[in-house]
Amino acid sequence: MRTKKRFEGKTAIVTGGSRGIGLGIAQRLVAEGARVVLTGRNENALEEAVSALGGPSCALGVVGRADDVEHQCRSVSSAIEQFGSADLLVNNAGINPTYGPMIDVELGAARKTVEVNVIAALAWTQQVYRAWMRDHGGSVVNISSISGLKPAPGIGLYGATKAMLISITELLAVELGPGIRVNAVAPGVVKTRFAAALYDGKEEEVAAPYPLRRLGEPDDIADVVTFLLSDEAGWMTGQTLVADGGVTLTSGA
Repeated sequence: MRTKKRFEGKTAIVTGGSRGIGLGIAQRLVAEGARVVLTGRNENALEEAVSALGGPSCALGVVGRADDVEHQCRSVSSAIEQFGSADLLVNNAGINPTYGPMIDVELGAARKTVEVNVIAALAWTQQVYRAWMRDHGGSVVNISSISGLKPAPGIGLYGATKAMLISITELLAVELGPGIRVNAVAPGVVKTRFAAALYDGKEEEVAAPYPLRRLGEPDDIADVVTFLLSDEAGWMTGQTLVADGGVTLTSGA
């Protein structure tokens, strides 16, 4: 049983937090004392997530697109107005609308993927920095991917955005220290609806190259993210922790 309250009195913003990895992170944060603002595009899914987290005393859902500046501003303002701070940010929202060779990627979809996966993450960090962290400090974790570490045929454009996110993580860590730490997590395949196309109907086959012989669960990533957000990682910044069951040791991506 977890009894440690590492985030008592803290407020976190988790983008793309209504399900999957984002919701898993939010659940862990609330369990350890945080108040959480979730963002997402589906109002019903956000309402269900807020209810599952314990209701409005500890969670708030704000509907909108991750790459919409007004939505970003409203979410950060809501965190400060309702819960009194914006100490932690998890840039989890991401999209992957294309599959196939990079040379054939439709450029409109490519621009949208960069906008959501990269520019929006930077924009959220800017918003939280200006509204709270510049004066009070804080911790940011960006959700990257092992596809950002090595070529990932079929999802190459997605991987390219995740590689850029790692680079941004490192640069922001240099710029924002010592008061603000910025780190990243690079998951392998995690069993969520977002990644279902990668393993549906073939989970055992997909997991075979993993030394730990299983795919990830949202809790696996929540463990790593909450560690990086916490004071236990107080001497870590600009790092990308790989949480992939060991698959990058045995395969190309």
